[in-house]
Amino acid sequence: MRQINPLTRADYPDPDVIRVGDTYYMISTTMYYMPGGVILRSYDLANWEIASYIFDELDGTPAERLEDGQNCYGKGMWAASLRYHEGRFYVIFVSHGQENTHLFIADDVAGPWEHRQIRGYFHDCSLYFAEDGRKFLVSGNTEIRLTELADDMSAPKEGGVDKVIVRDDREKVFLGYEGAHLYNIDGRFVLTLIHWPKETKRRTEAVFVSDTIDGEYVGRDAFWDDGGYCGQGIAQGGLVDTPDGRWFAVLFRDSGAIGRIPALVPVTWQDGWPCYGEFRDGEWRLPEEIEISSTRPGYEYEPLFTSDEFEFCGAAEDASQAGIADAISKTRQLLKPQWQWNHVPDDARWDILPEGGLAITTGTACANPMWARNTLTQRMRWPECEAEVTIDASGLADGDRAGMCAMQGCYCMIGIAKENGRFYLEIAEKKEPTPGFGIGCNDTEAPEITFREELDGPVATVGIRGEFMEMKDTVSCFVRRNGAVEAVGEPHRMYFRLDHFTGARFGLCAWSTKQAGGTAVFREFVYR
Repeated sequence: MRQINPLTRADYPDPDVIRVGDTYYMISTTMYYMPGGVILRSYDLANWEIASYIFDELDGTPAERLEDGQNCYGKGMWAASLRYHEGRFYVIFVSHGQENTHLFIADDVAGPWEHRQIRGYFHDCSLYFAEDGRKFLVSGNTEIRLTELADDMSAPKEGGVDKVIVRDDREKVFLGYEGAHLYNIDGRFVLTLIHWPKETKRRTEAVFVSDTIDGEYVGRDAFWDDGGYCGQGIAQGGLVDTPDGRWFAVLFRDSGAIGRIPALVPVTWQDGWPCYGEFRDGEWRLPEEIEISSTRPGYEYEPLFTSDEFEFCGAAEDASQAGIADAISKTRQLLKPQWQWNHVPDDARWDILPEGGLAITTGTACANPMWARNTLTQRMRWPECEAEVTIDASGLADGDRAGMCAMQGCYCMIGIAKENGRFYLEIAEKKEPTPGFGIGCNDTEAPEITFREELDGPVATVGIRGEFMEMKDTVSCFVRRNGAVEAVGEPHRMYFRLDHFTGARFGLCAWSTKQAGGTAVFREFVYR
């Protein structure tokens, strides 16, 4: 027995989880971060590592590349369904913003992944393979629909099953049923959903059961505990069994600015119904400690967070050329898997230098760092974390800035600015959230410069520390001088909102306010 929650300590929302032999796989929403469709791997359901990504670019739109004044903030890849059927892996999800549904198929999670599309838009869908060979999707919001697919999975089947199987009461919820996961367990169809009842005022897991896939589904709320964390509900995710016959759910917990973090919840069965957690004080609650076992005792996991020297690996003498290593992207060949780009990168404007270091060249002039293409990111870690990096800004042009950003709608960046041939240590902030609470962001305002001092040269080591325990949700900036850390500026408040719809991240970026073409080099990235 040991305390293991929350699982990844970082933003991995909308999890779906399966077991193939002795290995568990979990997929998570990655939205506008690229490469996308991250799949994690585990042998004990407590420790996870990155197994693969399923795509480098999804829709091929200007918004996905931060071009023509467009972006994918709050949009992109949402809530995937991960399944293994007859020796193949299947992933289905919608691309919010493009309103389409994507299907990826592979013989191995490492790829290659075959990409198709399914005609229609199937929000928060769950894929089900029937024993008679038929294929179904369950999807929707408030009204949950069962849709039979054509044999080739390209579209709904003509004349096939297409019906609403569950409806929520709009008058009683802030958010209607969604986040579907459908299973056939011991001959009974089990459908798990989430909603946000006005009564509980938090994310709540609901369960519906039926004797046939297209029959009558009867349901109830099953789990609305917060695990003792700030009233934030734990819900939405997949069910999975262990080789020794136990059951668990991997659900996520809203956790403030750090994002939505998965939790492992034991599941027991009573009269064909899944019961989440342990029953105490008259309610089903998340246990403080959970008994787990490993299918590969002693296995050492690669961390989900990493420091990086950005060393030249010599895998490609000219990695910026198209067609690199056949189908292997430049990102996956030259960077550690813990890194993701903010939107699709421009491969002609970044590189790992032969002498070491990540070089980023600005591509367009923009108003703030959220529009800076080729921003390289890692998730921040709950409950506390910090990172620092050394920046060589000698290649910047006047009006350029390069630094480390705490990425979210209300961002904070510390770095180097060049003006009139001089270099300045600078903090740039977006302090107040953009009005409204809708999905997506089009912030074109310049940041507020809250700290500035002249440097004696173009090189500086800067860092950011994040504090997220009990939703404190603040970051603080620092600079390293002669080996000593010196705090600069004031603590900055971060906010999880639907504008970006993702947890806070560290981002390394360079951007121009006047004319593109300047280059910054990042070295010695240290993650603590």
